[in-house]
Amino acid sequence: MATSGLQHVAAMYAGVVAPPLIVGAAVGLTATELTFLTGACLFTAGLATFLQTLGIWKIGARLPFVNGVTFAGVAPMIAVVNSTDDKSDALPVIFGAVIVAGVLGFFTAPFFSKAVRFFPPVVTGTVITLIGISLMPVAFGWAQGPNPTADDYGSTTNLGLAGATLVIVLLLRRFTRGFVKQIAVLLGLVVGTLVAIPFGATDFGPVADAAVVGFPTPFHFGAPQFQLAAILSMCVVMVVSMTESTADMLALGEIVERPADERTIAAGLRADTLGSALSPVFNGFMCSAFAQNIGLVAMTRIRSRYVVATGGGFLVLMGLCPMAASLIAVVPRPVLGGAGVVLFGSVAASGIQTLVKAGLEKDNNVLIVAVSLAVGIIPITAPEFYHAFPETAKIILDSGISTGCVAAVALNLVFNHLGGGRAADDEVTSPMDPQPASIH
Repeated sequence: MATSGLQHVAAMYAGVVAPPLIVGAAVGLTATELTFLTGACLFTAGLATFLQTLGIWKIGARLPFVNGVTFAGVAPMIAVVNSTDDKSDALPVIFGAVIVAGVLGFFTAPFFSKAVRFFPPVVTGTVITLIGISLMPVAFGWAQGPNPTADDYGSTTNLGLAGATLVIVLLLRRFTRGFVKQIAVLLGLVVGTLVAIPFGATDFGPVADAAVVGFPTPFHFGAPQFQLAAILSMCVVMVVSMTESTADMLALGEIVERPADERTIAAGLRADTLGSALSPVFNGFMCSAFAQNIGLVAMTRIRSRYVVATGGGFLVLMGLCPMAASLIAVVPRPVLGGAGVVLFGSVAASGIQTLVKAGLEKDNNVLIVAVSLAVGIIPITAPEFYHAFPETAKIILDSGISTGCVAAVALNLVFNHLGGGRAADDEVTSPMDPQPASIH
């Protein structure tokens, strides 16, 4: 049980620590503060996993379901940071928005489980793809170095370290099997860090300064602040997160031969949203299901929820040990960039896999995906596109995930649910192929 639980932790560890690293770097946290934030996210991921696997009352799907910080919230949180004049207020604003979104999500979970038909694969696949695409610039920025004003930013040394890490991860994924293959990203970070030592790119100071035992002090970064634009942005992320969790529960239910019914989905969403609402109290972010662990359940055929709960226990212990959390702060930014290409690219690939099941042979679905992706990548390809809008609106508009999700849901309603559109079974071999005129 212990080794299988650790394997679940290894499979999702890089995904848990990446969001606090991204947001913490954007806020400008010191190495010590970054270690604290990372430990807090590990701790809250463990609590959320307990809620989901063990459950209390009508909370928790009671499936082998791992929860942790969701990638979907990273881009909107970065938008909040960029729109905040005093960066010390950024985390309290984010925490306040996550609390409100979590509470609202908790009370709407039963209704959302009934409305899931409005979030078919064409919508969820588009959103998940946008999550990966939106995070790729972060990986490219990491690959160049930690400080854009430094002389070595974008140097051949930094890019070489990123490239070497990427190659190491790819080789491990190609030529290893089983447990080693599952932790290829984690091993890539370790080997990449060792390779970086001769180049003076590795700093072991955070480990030396970290305590062995600690506790994530509630509201360490300040009392939560509640700003409407940030709350709306995180509510959109909560909808995305609940949609993804619902899809994951349906998939996991099939794998463990216990199909997830409406009651199970509602209980699972309550665990997700309650975990998200409690997470900011201990300085964590919004929590959601980790799809990579579902693949691990399918591969190992170990279906016990208590194994995953054991993994949640390890996450809590790691969160209570700042020295363990500080290890990730040792990893040079270029090394993280190399691994991030795989990590974030895998998220986009997961979205594409979902889109494959979305019925893209149908003309309506092609249009939904095409326009939603176009709207979603505006903040990436044209960062100043919304420069004339008010700052509060830009918090939402500068998040391609939020705008892409709204566009996908709205277009799906127009083309696939409301009358007056083209027939849902119109098929095309290519989005640009002219359609033959109907013959009556």
